Amino acid sequence: MQYSFSGRIKMDEHIRQALAEDITQEDLSTNAVVDPARQGTVELICKQDGVLAGIEVFCRVFALLDPKVQCAAAVHDGEAIRQGQVIARIQGSLRALLTGERTALNYLQHMSGIATYTRGVADVLEGTGIALLDTRKTTPTLRLFDKYAVKVGGGKNHRFNLSDGIMLKDNHIAAAGGIRPAVERARAYASHVYKIEVEAETLDMVQEAAEAGADIIMLDNMSPELMKEAVRLIAGRAATECSGNVTKENIARYLDLGIDYISVGALTHSAPILDFSMKNLRAID
Repeated sequence: MQYSFSGRIKMDEHIRQALAEDITQEDLSTNAVVDPARQGTVELICKQDGVLAGIEVFCRVFALLDPKVQCAAAVHDGEAIRQGQVIARIQGSLRALLTGERTALNYLQHMSGIATYTRGVADVLEGTGIALLDTRKTTPTLRLFDKYAVKVGGGKNHRFNLSDGIMLKDNHIAAAGGIRPAVERARAYASHVYKIEVEAETLDMVQEAAEAGADIIMLDNMSPELMKEAVRLIAGRAATECSGNVTKENIARYLDLGIDYISVGALTHSAPILDFSMKNLRAID
């Protein structure tokens, strides 16, 4: 499957902010030693095995610094990559290549790290019929990139932000005076096209959410044994989502419980980076 980063305007806006963070006035080191007309090439090399995500973002960094820079990628997002593999060759203004290096690598390493971790979790769920979801536990201002990387890794996106769906968590329920009034108010307020998800921490809450007509019931921080009983109690009246401290290391505990979704915050808040470097820079005479 070929992945393409959507939302080009938003992507450019974020990249410009990142570049402005790194360059308040000028790249003093580069400008001191590199003639502005000097051209060159450099290779992007992978230093770890993993899954590539964010190559379009990587290349876009250099294009925003200098539209004449050419970035030829040999690998597409979603493809497996190996240590030592040349992922892309970049050619153009040496000043642009050097100035954009750290920002471009930061995006690529972060996104590929998320995609690699997600692929590892998705592989455990393969064939189970359980959908792997991300959460809103993303790096502030990087959610667009984080959630794209999850999709590249084989996961699915939960709601992007607070405007995308109704999720009644413990504090919403407390503020509304209980699960039933919370669901009733949400049903009356929102369009019929929105599903209502309710967070439940006990079997009593599960029963109340099912009777109130919740479309999805999130089984939050329950033991596998309690979740299995909750699924039996729901008896198909709502879809079920497992949530709370799920990781690649423990997700196998939840595979035979009959749940529909597993949401994993670790996909975006705990994935280590995948290491890359730009090497073999050569000036063009």
